[in-house]
Amino acid sequence: MGSIGAIFTPASPPEALRDAVEAADGAGVPELWLWEDCFRESAFATAAAALAWSTRLRVGIGITPLPLRNVAATAMEIATIERLFPGRLIPGVGHGVQSWMQQVGARAASPLTLMREYVPALRALLAGDEVTTAGRYVRMDRVRLDWPPARVPDLIVAGEGPKTVRLTGEVGDGTVLPAGSTPDRVARTLAGAVEGRTTAGRDDAHQLVVFVAAAFGGDAARARLAAELARWSDEADPALLVAGDAPAVAEAIEPFFTAGATSVILQPREDEDDLPGFMRGVGEVAQALTAG
Repeated sequence: MGSIGAIFTPASPPEALRDAVEAADGAGVPELWLWEDCFRESAFATAAAALAWSTRLRVGIGITPLPLRNVAATAMEIATIERLFPGRLIPGVGHGVQSWMQQVGARAASPLTLMREYVPALRALLAGDEVTTAGRYVRMDRVRLDWPPARVPDLIVAGEGPKTVRLTGEVGDGTVLPAGSTPDRVARTLAGAVEGRTTAGRDDAHQLVVFVAAAFGGDAARARLAAELARWSDEADPALLVAGDAPAVAEAIEPFFTAGATSVILQPREDEDDLPGFMRGVGEVAQALTAG
């Protein structure tokens, strides 16, 4: 069985983060993931705060948009946090929402080219290498971090379309999928990423992180989750209706692990009004999976 975690979505304001973090840490949630949706909380500020407020949590960023920051700035952010909290940051990057990137004047004409140039440069900088490159988007002249981390953290890369998924396998250590992804899609995505990995001559294991919307409670919680899923799709797969008490949720996410997910990260409803309670529920799911 893989890892379990929870998401603090930016639908909640920054001041709600500490209570959610402390509840997750106290409940034994292994991973807490954060998003960098424009124009809400920033990824690295919230990640550093979450790590400082907790003692065991690993904190994932799922994701920070590649076009939004120069690769050297991203490397500095990751290196600083990794040195402050060794082994507890899971950095994730991706294309970002293209309309948002357009709003800030950062939209790349070729997001795939940007990813192909950016992720290897980011990894090299984190490894302490001096990087000189003159790509279409990534251009650096003898750039080296003064304070690289002791180890390069795994870089998780978001991907949905077939071409992007293959590229995540080529350049990333893992792929992250958004909520609404069925177990069948998880299996297809992993196969595509592994195909890209093989093309790149990489034979090590590839991680696959999937966000899964969930609700804790009885019939009312299930109905609210079903209503939210209906807003995403006219024909939501029954496998996506992950609701109930902790044992029921643990059972409902097993197909995602069977399909190849290495981490299932539970996402609260947009109207969730008890984030600490949700975090405690995820902790109970983690205990149920360990006991099982």
